[in-house]
Amino acid sequence: MTLVLPPRLTASALTLRDAAERRGLRTVQLPTFDVPAGLRADHLHAGPTFADVVAPLLGIAPLEAPHDWLARLPRELTRREITLVTLGEAYELRRPAFVKSPNDKNIKAMIYTDGSRLPGPDAIDRRTPVLVSDIVDFTAEYRLHLLDGAVQVGSQYAERGTLLLGPPSADALAFGADLLASVGHTLPTAIVVDVGVIDGRWAVIESNAAWASGAYVADPDLALDVVLRAAGPLDRLSSHDRRFVRPSHSRLGSREPTGA
Repeated sequence: MTLVLPPRLTASALTLRDAAERRGLRTVQLPTFDVPAGLRADHLHAGPTFADVVAPLLGIAPLEAPHDWLARLPRELTRREITLVTLGEAYELRRPAFVKSPNDKNIKAMIYTDGSRLPGPDAIDRRTPVLVSDIVDFTAEYRLHLLDGAVQVGSQYAERGTLLLGPPSADALAFGADLLASVGHTLPTAIVVDVGVIDGRWAVIESNAAWASGAYVADPDLALDVVLRAAGPLDRLSSHDRRFVRPSHSRLGSREPTGA
Protein backbone atom coordinates (compact mmCIF):
# COMPACT_ATOMS: atom_id res chain seq x y z
CA MET A 1 0.00 0.00 0.00
CA THR A 2 1.11 3.56 -0.71
CA LEU A 3 0.31 6.73 1.27
CA VAL A 4 0.56 10.01 -0.65
CA LEU A 5 1.61 13.19 1.18
CA PRO A 6 1.68 16.87 0.11
CA PRO A 7 4.73 19.11 -0.47
CA ARG A 8 4.75 20.52 3.06
CA LEU A 9 4.29 18.35 6.16
CA THR A 10 3.24 19.41 9.63
CA ALA A 11 4.85 17.83 12.68
CA SER A 12 1.77 15.64 13.05
CA ALA A 13 1.97 14.54 9.40
CA LEU A 14 5.62 13.59 9.89
CA THR A 15 4.64 11.45 12.84
CA LEU A 16 1.92 9.71 10.82
CA ARG A 17 4.32 9.23 7.91
CA ASP A 18 6.80 7.52 10.23
CA ALA A 19 4.05 5.32 11.64
CA ALA A 20 3.05 4.31 8.12
CA GLU A 21 6.62 3.42 7.20
CA ARG A 22 7.07 1.37 10.37
CA ARG A 23 3.97 -0.54 9.33
CA GLY A 24 5.51 -1.30 5.96
CA LEU A 25 3.57 1.18 3.85
CA ARG A 26 5.31 3.02 1.06
CA THR A 27 5.05 6.80 1.42
CA VAL A 28 5.35 9.28 -1.43
CA GLN A 29 5.66 13.02 -0.77
CA LEU A 30 4.81 14.91 -3.94
CA PRO A 31 6.83 18.10 -4.56
CA THR A 32 3.82 19.75 -6.24
CA PHE A 33 0.13 19.06 -6.81
CA ASP A 34 1.01 17.30 -10.08
CA VAL A 35 0.56 13.52 -10.03
CA PRO A 36 3.43 11.76 -11.82
CA ALA A 37 2.45 9.45 -14.65
CA GLY A 38 2.22 5.88 -13.47
CA LEU A 39 1.93 6.68 -9.77
CA ARG A 40 -0.37 4.29 -7.95
CA ALA A 41 -1.49 4.97 -4.42
CA ASP A 42 -4.13 3.76 -2.01
CA HIS A 43 -4.31 6.44 0.66
CA LEU A 44 -3.78 10.15 1.24
CA HIS A 45 -3.05 12.47 4.15
CA ALA A 46 -3.16 16.14 3.20
CA GLY A 47 -5.19 19.33 3.23
CA PRO A 48 -8.43 19.78 1.26
CA THR A 49 -6.92 21.68 -1.67
CA PHE A 50 -4.30 18.99 -2.30
CA ALA A 51 -6.89 16.23 -1.88
CA ASP A 52 -9.28 17.86 -4.36
CA VAL A 53 -6.60 17.76 -7.04
CA VAL A 54 -4.83 14.50 -6.30
CA ALA A 55 -7.43 12.11 -4.87
CA PRO A 56 -9.64 11.84 -8.01
CA LEU A 57 -6.60 11.12 -10.20
CA LEU A 58 -5.51 8.27 -7.93
CA GLY A 59 -8.94 6.77 -7.32
CA ILE A 60 -8.85 7.70 -3.62
CA ALA A 61 -12.11 8.52 -1.85
CA PRO A 62 -11.72 11.13 0.92
CA LEU A 63 -14.54 10.86 3.46
CA GLU A 64 -16.06 13.79 5.32
CA ALA A 65 -19.20 14.66 7.26
CA PRO A 66 -22.04 16.40 5.39
CA HIS A 67 -21.82 20.21 5.33
CA ASP A 68 -24.87 20.49 7.56
CA TRP A 69 -23.90 17.76 10.05
CA LEU A 70 -23.06 20.11 12.90
CA ALA A 71 -26.10 22.33 12.26
CA ARG A 72 -28.43 19.31 12.34
CA LEU A 73 -27.27 18.02 15.71
CA PRO A 74 -29.71 18.47 18.59
CA ARG A 75 -29.06 21.39 20.91
CA GLU A 76 -28.18 19.06 23.78
CA LEU A 77 -25.13 17.93 21.80
CA THR A 78 -23.94 21.39 20.69
CA ARG A 79 -25.06 23.65 23.56
CA ARG A 80 -25.45 26.51 21.08
CA GLU A 81 -27.38 27.54 17.99
CA ILE A 82 -25.66 26.65 14.72
CA THR A 83 -27.03 27.26 11.24
CA LEU A 84 -25.74 26.45 7.75
CA VAL A 85 -26.16 29.32 5.29
CA THR A 86 -24.47 30.61 2.17
CA LEU A 87 -21.80 33.25 2.45
CA GLY A 88 -24.16 35.65 0.69
CA GLU A 89 -26.75 35.10 3.41
CA ALA A 90 -24.09 35.51 6.11
CA TYR A 91 -23.34 39.00 4.77
CA GLU A 92 -26.70 40.00 6.27
CA LEU A 93 -25.57 39.24 9.83
CA ARG A 94 -25.95 42.26 12.09
CA ARG A 95 -24.58 40.67 15.25
CA PRO A 96 -21.31 39.06 16.33
CA ALA A 97 -21.09 35.37 15.43
CA PHE A 98 -18.53 32.63 15.04
CA VAL A 99 -18.32 31.73 11.33
CA LYS A 100 -16.38 28.92 9.67
CA SER A 101 -16.39 26.70 6.60
CA PRO A 102 -17.89 23.24 7.22
CA ASN A 103 -15.12 21.14 5.66
CA ASP A 104 -12.68 23.61 4.12
CA LYS A 105 -10.53 26.56 5.13
CA ASN A 106 -12.07 29.06 2.69
CA ILE A 107 -13.47 31.15 5.55
CA LYS A 108 -11.16 31.78 8.50
CA ALA A 109 -12.79 30.27 11.58
CA MET A 110 -13.23 33.19 13.97
CA ILE A 111 -15.65 35.63 15.55
CA TYR A 112 -16.91 38.27 13.10
CA THR A 113 -18.52 41.38 14.56
CA ASP A 114 -21.07 41.34 11.71
CA GLY A 115 -21.48 40.06 8.16
CA SER A 116 -19.63 43.00 6.64
CA ARG A 117 -16.39 41.65 8.12
CA LEU A 118 -16.53 38.41 6.13
CA PRO A 119 -14.40 37.96 2.99
CA GLY A 120 -15.98 39.71 0.02
CA PRO A 121 -17.50 38.09 -3.08
CA ASP A 122 -14.44 39.10 -5.08
CA ALA A 123 -12.46 36.55 -3.01
CA ILE A 124 -15.02 33.88 -2.08
CA ASP A 125 -18.04 32.68 -4.05
CA ARG A 126 -21.29 33.94 -2.46
CA ARG A 127 -22.73 30.41 -2.73
CA THR A 128 -20.04 28.95 -0.45
CA PRO A 129 -21.67 27.23 2.56
CA VAL A 130 -20.69 28.52 6.00
CA LEU A 131 -21.61 27.59 9.55
CA VAL A 132 -22.81 30.44 11.76
CA SER A 133 -22.66 29.74 15.48
CA ASP A 134 -23.43 31.44 18.76
CA ILE A 135 -20.29 32.62 20.54
CA VAL A 136 -19.34 30.31 23.41
CA ASP A 137 -16.26 29.64 25.53
CA PHE A 138 -14.87 26.11 25.67
CA THR A 139 -12.91 25.51 28.87
CA ALA A 140 -11.29 22.34 27.47
CA GLU A 141 -11.08 20.91 23.95
CA TYR A 142 -10.31 17.39 22.73
CA ARG A 143 -9.84 15.69 19.38
CA LEU A 144 -11.29 12.20 18.96
CA HIS A 145 -10.40 9.91 16.07
CA LEU A 146 -13.44 7.70 15.46
CA LEU A 147 -13.43 4.36 13.64
CA ASP A 148 -16.22 1.86 13.06
CA GLY A 149 -18.51 3.35 15.66
CA ALA A 150 -15.94 3.59 18.45
CA VAL A 151 -13.44 6.11 19.77
CA GLN A 152 -10.12 4.85 18.41
CA VAL A 153 -7.84 7.38 20.08
CA GLY A 154 -7.89 10.97 21.32
CA SER A 155 -5.89 13.93 22.55
CA GLN A 156 -6.52 17.13 24.46
CA TYR A 157 -5.40 20.14 22.45
CA ALA A 158 -6.60 23.25 24.28
CA GLU A 159 -7.70 24.68 27.60
CA ARG A 160 -9.52 28.02 27.81
CA GLY A 161 -8.50 28.85 24.24
CA THR A 162 -4.79 28.17 24.79
CA LEU A 163 -2.86 25.27 23.29
CA LEU A 164 -2.51 22.50 25.88
CA LEU A 165 -1.60 19.02 24.71
CA GLY A 166 -2.26 15.91 26.73
CA PRO A 167 -4.20 12.67 26.94
CA PRO A 168 -7.98 12.72 26.62
CA SER A 169 -9.97 12.68 29.83
CA ALA A 170 -12.20 9.74 30.66
CA ASP A 171 -15.20 12.06 30.36
CA ALA A 172 -14.15 13.14 26.86
CA LEU A 173 -13.92 9.52 25.76
CA ALA A 174 -17.27 8.74 27.36
CA PHE A 175 -18.94 11.68 25.62
CA GLY A 176 -17.48 10.51 22.31
CA ALA A 177 -18.92 7.04 22.87
CA ASP A 178 -22.32 8.49 23.75
CA LEU A 179 -22.19 10.71 20.66
CA LEU A 180 -21.52 7.73 18.41
CA ALA A 181 -24.33 5.76 20.01
CA SER A 182 -26.70 8.65 19.31
CA VAL A 183 -25.65 9.95 15.88
CA GLY A 184 -22.87 7.68 14.68
CA HIS A 185 -24.98 6.58 11.71
CA THR A 186 -24.81 10.15 10.37
CA LEU A 187 -21.01 9.99 10.04
CA PRO A 188 -18.60 8.04 7.86
CA THR A 189 -16.89 5.05 9.48
CA ALA A 190 -13.67 7.06 9.87
CA ILE A 191 -13.82 10.68 10.99
CA VAL A 192 -12.45 13.14 13.53
CA VAL A 193 -14.77 14.95 15.93
CA ASP A 194 -13.64 17.69 18.30
CA VAL A 195 -15.50 17.95 21.59
CA GLY A 196 -15.26 20.27 24.56
CA VAL A 197 -16.77 21.63 27.73
CA ILE A 198 -19.08 24.67 27.87
CA ASP A 199 -20.16 25.81 31.33
CA GLY A 200 -19.43 22.38 32.71
CA ARG A 201 -21.38 20.53 30.02
CA TRP A 202 -20.01 18.48 27.13
CA ALA A 203 -20.63 19.61 23.57
CA VAL A 204 -19.57 18.88 20.01
CA ILE A 205 -17.20 21.53 18.63
CA GLU A 206 -16.98 20.32 15.02
CA SER A 207 -16.22 17.41 12.74
CA ASN A 208 -13.07 17.19 10.63
CA ALA A 209 -11.91 14.88 7.87
CA ALA A 210 -9.41 12.48 9.42
CA TRP A 211 -7.22 12.60 6.30
CA ALA A 212 -6.73 16.34 6.83
CA SER A 213 -6.48 16.44 10.62
CA GLY A 214 -3.55 16.54 12.98
CA ALA A 215 -3.36 13.93 15.72
CA TYR A 216 -1.70 16.16 18.35
CA VAL A 217 -0.27 13.73 20.95
CA ALA A 218 -2.57 10.80 20.18
CA ASP A 219 -0.93 7.45 19.44
CA PRO A 220 0.06 7.86 15.77
CA ASP A 221 -0.41 4.16 14.99
CA LEU A 222 -4.03 4.29 16.16
CA ALA A 223 -4.65 7.61 14.42
CA LEU A 224 -3.18 6.16 11.23
CA ASP A 225 -5.84 3.43 11.21
CA VAL A 226 -8.48 6.16 11.00
CA VAL A 227 -6.61 8.13 8.33
CA LEU A 228 -6.20 5.09 6.09
CA ARG A 229 -9.91 4.28 6.23
CA ALA A 230 -10.87 7.94 5.78
CA ALA A 231 -9.01 8.22 2.46
CA GLY A 232 -8.77 4.84 0.79
CA PRO A 233 -9.50 3.24 -2.57
CA LEU A 234 -12.80 4.29 -4.08
CA ASP A 235 -13.48 0.79 -5.36
CA ARG A 236 -13.29 -0.66 -1.83
CA LEU A 237 -15.79 1.67 -0.17
CA SER A 238 -18.62 0.25 1.86
CA SER A 239 -22.17 1.17 0.85
CA HIS A 240 -22.43 3.24 4.04
CA ASP A 241 -19.34 5.33 3.28
CA ARG A 242 -20.18 6.02 -0.36
CA ARG A 243 -22.54 8.83 0.65
CA PHE A 244 -19.76 10.59 2.56
CA VAL A 245 -17.22 10.89 -0.26
CA ARG A 246 -16.00 14.45 -0.72
CA PRO A 247 -17.09 15.86 -4.10
CA SER A 248 -14.17 16.01 -6.50
CA HIS A 249 -15.43 18.69 -8.87
CA SER A 250 -17.51 21.88 -9.04
CA ARG A 251 -16.30 22.92 -5.60
CA LEU A 252 -17.16 26.39 -4.36
CA GLY A 253 -14.75 28.57 -2.47
CA SER A 254 -11.78 30.80 -3.14
CA ARG A 255 -11.66 32.16 -6.65
CA GLU A 256 -8.60 31.15 -8.64
CA PRO A 257 -6.57 33.98 -10.20
CA THR A 258 -6.94 34.28 -13.92
CA GLY A 259 -4.17 34.89 -16.44
CA ALA A 260 -0.47 34.09 -16.18
